[in-house]
Amino acid sequence: MKERGKTNAQASVDDRYTQWKSLVPVLYDWLANHNLVWPSLSCRWGPQLEQATYKNRQRLYLSEQTDGSVPNTLVIANCEVVKPRVAAAEHISQFNEEARSPFVKKYKTIIHPGEVNRIRELPQNMKIVATHTDSPDVLIWDVDAQPNRHAVLGASESRPDLILTGHQDNAEFALDMCSTEPFVLSGGKDKSVVLWSIQDHISAAAVDQGSAKSPGSKTPSKAAGEKASESPCIGPRGIYQGHDDTVEDVQFCPSSTQEFCSVGDDSCLILWDARTGTSPTVKVEKAHNADLHCVDWNRHDENLILTGSADNSVRMFDRRNLTADGVGAPIYKFEGHKAAVLCVQWCPDKASVFGSAAEDGFLNVWDHDKVGKKKERVGTRMPNSPPGLFFQHAGHRDKVVDFHWNTSDPWTIVSVSDDCESSGGGGTLQIWRMSDLIYRPEEEVLEELEKFKSHILACSSKS
Repeated sequence: MKERGKTNAQASVDDRYTQWKSLVPVLYDWLANHNLVWPSLSCRWGPQLEQATYKNRQRLYLSEQTDGSVPNTLVIANCEVVKPRVAAAEHISQFNEEARSPFVKKYKTIIHPGEVNRIRELPQNMKIVATHTDSPDVLIWDVDAQPNRHAVLGASESRPDLILTGHQDNAEFALDMCSTEPFVLSGGKDKSVVLWSIQDHISAAAVDQGSAKSPGSKTPSKAAGEKASESPCIGPRGIYQGHDDTVEDVQFCPSSTQEFCSVGDDSCLILWDARTGTSPTVKVEKAHNADLHCVDWNRHDENLILTGSADNSVRMFDRRNLTADGVGAPIYKFEGHKAAVLCVQWCPDKASVFGSAAEDGFLNVWDHDKVGKKKERVGTRMPNSPPGLFFQHAGHRDKVVDFHWNTSDPWTIVSVSDDCESSGGGGTLQIWRMSDLIYRPEEEVLEELEKFKSHILACSSKS
């Protein structure tokens, strides 16, 4: 019976995928599908490298989660991002889901000590990235200075440029880097939130060597055989206790180096302020009815915080009014996923828009401004879809484990799925941008379509 159930579920996924693929030319301005040999648990945009007439070239950071037959790696790729309204509809629909995309090319491989569970780039210098692995340490990498490695069985591990110590147990997922200063935030199984400054390493190096030396400075190439343990280490600026279970995600307040929040398996959302000590400033009990997996803080309106949970929902909180009688009081609950939500992120291009990715294989795009409005644009909401949901990316066949909005190319998203359960191995990377007719103001779109209609009528009358 179990096998039959699995077969039916797979058939349903295949049907959904076939239907989605037929709609690609209508729904998307651009889409690139890149088949991965190994699943990637994290994907992040790096710096933009160059701009051209029809496309921009940009770095992309990925991980490769292997079965042990070859080492786990941190991959630095170069990606060609096609500009809006350049790709022809028939071109974007003609991708091969079994193949690698010509738009994504591997540039450098770092042999990572252990699995790569999360990658975060330093906003002030996007060539510096932090990674979380199956250990208590956070690893810092200067991807430009790191030598390119060949990932074969028995190859020695690449040496991190810096190791951040302070956790007492494995810290695998909760990781963030501050947008204004080189600060790093982490959470782990020791129920702690830990804060570091990479600047502390620069200061220590200056004292030791008489000249400032940082992960961003030019350093001699490391010998391939050097061990990770030989990397310089720094301890934390602060350790914050308040959770009763594993901390699953952390986030800096966008304009602050001292304020941050965290969520965990204790169903709590906690706000912290390093200036007032190491205890929570606000602890929201029962922010959800299950474990919390992810959190994001709105850059346009710092009162708004999103959380995603194993209860399949996304909740939006206003930090001025987080609780009622000690229990989480969200402004709104977004309930459109059928499985645990793994990743939430606000859109950098519109303050009210955010994305949520889940184990149900969907990446939903929501606009909370549309919630409660009597009139939602015709065609932007599917029948029976929840309020606020205006786009559903259904290009992945298994759980969508991570995604990242592109700050250099508006409305462009990179997303990855772990396809091991559905296809027996590998993963899928997709880079996509929905049609601008979907998110632009209705009157603007109608005006453009009217011009288009007039143009077609004029052409047909001439012919």
